[in-house]
Amino acid sequence: MPKSLGEFEQLILFAALRLGDEAYGASIRREIEEQTGRPVTAGSVYTVLDRLESRGLVASFTGEPTPQRGGRRKKYYRIQRKGAELLHHTYQAQQRMASGVTGRLEELLNDPTA
Repeated sequence: MPKSLGEFEQLILFAALRLGDEAYGASIRREIEEQTGRPVTAGSVYTVLDRLESRGLVASFTGEPTPQRGGRRKKYYRIQRKGAELLHHTYQAQQRMASGVTGRLEELLNDPTA
């Protein structure tokens, strides 16, 4: 198993964490778009969710049918321990890499010759 996650995999796992019991494909997509301002296709979300599930990082379950969905059921996702551990590991590595670079970033952003 890789020791880190790709950027979009991280976004999906963070969205699922934020959403808790309401983590399903459309809500995950919306959460990513709202938090990042980045457009996301439904297909890309489901492709990554399927991959994360095949790796044992998330589990899915089907909810009850709802009248709002014409009697169709939603597929919900829950992060598994393995997924939480990998997300935590990846997040910590990013924090270590980013530690202490804020000043240098500001310099670069304010440098008209950069």
